[in-house]
Amino acid sequence: MRDNANEALTLLGSQKTEYCDDYAPQVLEAFHNKHTSHDYFVHLNCPEFTSICPITGQPDFGMIHISYVPSIKMVESKSLKLYLFSFRNRGDFHEDCVNIIMKDLIKLMEPKYIEVLGNFNPRGGISIHPYCNYGKPGTGWEKTAQDRLANLQFKIKN
Repeated sequence: MRDNANEALTLLGSQKTEYCDDYAPQVLEAFHNKHTSHDYFVHLNCPEFTSICPITGQPDFGMIHISYVPSIKMVESKSLKLYLFSFRNRGDFHEDCVNIIMKDLIKLMEPKYIEVLGNFNPRGGISIHPYCNYGKPGTGWEKTAQDRLANLQFKIKN
């Protein structure tokens, strides 16, 4: 059963999925958060993220972890999948990828809090795990973002 409030979601359904050959933030879609009376985290994981090195053109493979506390809008997961796929032919460093993803999601949803972690496979003997976050200015989430970044401790398995 389809919710009439979700009629703006154009990517869900049985039609053939079209994949973009280049970076495509325009494919991101949002829907309304039905639980605005309390804060909660949404965690999204993309275990098959790919991009290319902007210098060598070699492929980079990794996992992208996105966690956010929604405000009014939430990202629709199929549009997120298509958006992340659009990095496949884009030449960006790992650090750029996670920051671009975070900024595009902030623009789409205006979340209370968001963090993006890249867990990239080793190439040349070194793996890179960039992390960025954001807390809505003027809220407690702004301080949470500052504290989380300053005290970040995470374990990466490779």
